[in-house]
Amino acid sequence: MRYRDCPTVEVAVRVVATPAAVWSLVSDIGFPVSFSTELQSVEWLSGATTLAVGNRFRGNNVHPALGNWSTDSEVIEVEEGRRWVWQVENWEGKVSATWGFEVDPGRDAVTVRQWARMGPAPSGLSGAIAQMPDKEARIVANRLDEWRDGMSRNLAGIQEALAAG
Repeated sequence: MRYRDCPTVEVAVRVVATPAAVWSLVSDIGFPVSFSTELQSVEWLSGATTLAVGNRFRGNNVHPALGNWSTDSEVIEVEEGRRWVWQVENWEGKVSATWGFEVDPGRDAVTVRQWARMGPAPSGLSGAIAQMPDKEARIVANRLDEWRDGMSRNLAGIQEALAAG
């Protein structure tokens, strides 16, 4: 697995709830903070207060191996009630990851997905890969596993919040 191939990870769960109830949670940029070991806080930038294409927000993160850092992201797609996608910018303002939430109504339940794609521009992993190119596949796989774990916690949090009413 190579970083340059822009690997992607996705987690999905089915919840018994209305699509609107699910959307209200996944469209709240601060909701994942409650469940993340990495994402510490999120704030809208430049006066933005809601999801809209072109709106920007900043995430503040911490990781034992990577330290503390902030990333700025831009909302690039919003299909109200169904899907929203954002791109994370690296230190050069280039896209280092793309993330999204999707809400798929079904007959008896709603499927909620969170996914992310690495790259194409360099990210915090790029330095580690440059120092240990022979371990690139393991470095990328480990980071994808961390993302998958974080997404699983987010979706479990959505299930819990909806169950609690």
